[in-house]
Amino acid sequence: MAATPVIGIIGGSGLYQIDGLAEVEWRRVASPFGEPSDELCFGTLAGTRVVFLPRHGRGHRIPPSEINFRANIDALKRAGVGALISLSAVGSLKAELPPGSFVLVDQFIDRTFARNKSFFGTGLVAHVAFGHPVCARLGDALAAAGREAGLPLHRGGAYLCMEGPQFSTLAESHMHRAANAAVVGMTNMPEAKLAREAELCYATVAMVTDFDCWHPDHDHVSVEMIVGVLLANADRARALVKAVVPILGAQHGPCPQGCQHALDNAIITAPEARDPALVAKLDAVAGRALRR
Repeated sequence: MAATPVIGIIGGSGLYQIDGLAEVEWRRVASPFGEPSDELCFGTLAGTRVVFLPRHGRGHRIPPSEINFRANIDALKRAGVGALISLSAVGSLKAELPPGSFVLVDQFIDRTFARNKSFFGTGLVAHVAFGHPVCARLGDALAAAGREAGLPLHRGGAYLCMEGPQFSTLAESHMHRAANAAVVGMTNMPEAKLAREAELCYATVAMVTDFDCWHPDHDHVSVEMIVGVLLANADRARALVKAVVPILGAQHGPCPQGCQHALDNAIITAPEARDPALVAKLDAVAGRALRR
């Protein structure tokens, strides 16, 4: 990470702002990949620079399949972010993860099909390693912050990302459980893949709002109950952010997992065959690797 870390926070359903930031400024960051979900919120927390982006936009305007994930990640990279924490509302697929639980995800299962999943393409091909999609250093910091904040935080588990916007059928819910996923959501793919391509340290905190429809009590859950858990989760997420930012702000030097060099052996296209227009478009995401 750079000498002066910049911590990025993406807020999911129910989390549209971060409390306690100083020197707050909402500012549009232009991206060659289109419009991000909203302006970015720049500020400082405990002396560390923080950039916040509401994934669905303020007021929750954008459904999962219409989020411009590429623009979001590109804009955050242009804003100087080196480490990115994703906060996401999810349904639980395990009895031991009741509503109100927080899960530090360590794996993903991508079942989306209608989204742009890479910054690269014809004229500039790259294949990043993704066997371990979550930065362990961020996971360690979040686990420590969770203990400090007294949160019901579980470390480890797979996040299954479905297309949506409809929720699972009962058959799908049982299939997701058979895949041994811990939680199900609609927003962390391709976000995590793009973060890796952009050489960002990335970690997900999945915030359980309810049990998915496999659970016998699911049909008795009301909208009011879910909203209540959503709001309580948002408050706990803010407490987690306040605890983790000073930990990350004190860390300097390169990521031990190598997240910031993910493209070193990923770009396949020979320099003379690269599309100049795509190279220019990738100035923020892949500029370091393309200049090597």
